[in-house]
Parts: sequence; C-alpha cells; structure tokens
Amino acid sequence: MKLSTKGRYGIKAMVDLALVYGSERLSVNQLAEKQGISDTYLEQLIAALKKAKLVDSARGAAGGYTLSRPPEEISVGEVLRSLEKTTAIVDCVDVEGSPCANACTCSARPLWLKLQHRIDDVLNTTTIKDMADDYMTQLERSL
Repeated sequence: MKLSTKGRYGIKAMVDLALVYGSERLSVNQLAEKQGISDTYLEQLIAALKKAKLVDSARGAAGGYTLSRPPEEISVGEVLRSLEKTTAIVDCVDVEGSPCANACTCSARPLWLKLQHRIDDVLNTTTIKDMADDYMTQLERSL
C-alpha cells in the first residue's frame, strides 16, 4: 500500500481536528496553513471526510470543521478508506479485489494476505486519538 497525498494530508487534518476536539472548530484555511497545502486541495479532502460522516461543519463566525465523533471512536483505517478507497497492498487481496485468474494458484498470495491482515489490524485498531496523543508526545520530546 502506498498512500497518496490524500491519505497523508487527510490523516494529518484529522489529527489537527482531534487536538481541538470539544473546544473549537477549525476552518479549511487554518487546517491548510498547518499542513502547508492549498485551501482548494484540503477542501476536497474535507469534502470526502464529510461525505464519510467523519467530520461535521458549521457556518458563520464560529464556523469551521470538527470531528463528527470523539477521536477515540474514529480509526485510521476508516479515514484512509474514505480517502484512498482501499488499503490493499495488491489488487488480489482487496475486499472488492480485481478478479485474478491466478488467485488460487499464486505462490505469493498467502504472503500478501498475511501482510494485508496485519496492515488492516494496525489501521483498524489505531485511533485518531492515538495518533494525536503520539503527536503530542513527539512534540514534547522535541522541546
């Protein structure tokens, strides 16, 4: 699995939202500035996250974006699947995988399945709160 910028920046935006969860909303401009990317690009990512019901928005002076659920209830896997559409390392192990005529006779497929299982386990058991906590620890160590 190779993450695109959608997955990488989307996860980082979710962590930024987790850091202020329950206390404030962040605008696309604020999030984009933290990431060093364009507002337009981040708006596309936020739209996908909103469609997946991972973020909520509000208009007006106190408007902006917030997580739709507590960060401990949102898995990294859920976020990545909403942005990347799949976390498969190869097509033949994707849940909606492409039909492979060699799937039953492929000598490498058992390894791909083991790897995919481990990747999915990490992605599905790691929450956005875990990432936010790890990020804060990392920042504290760098001071």
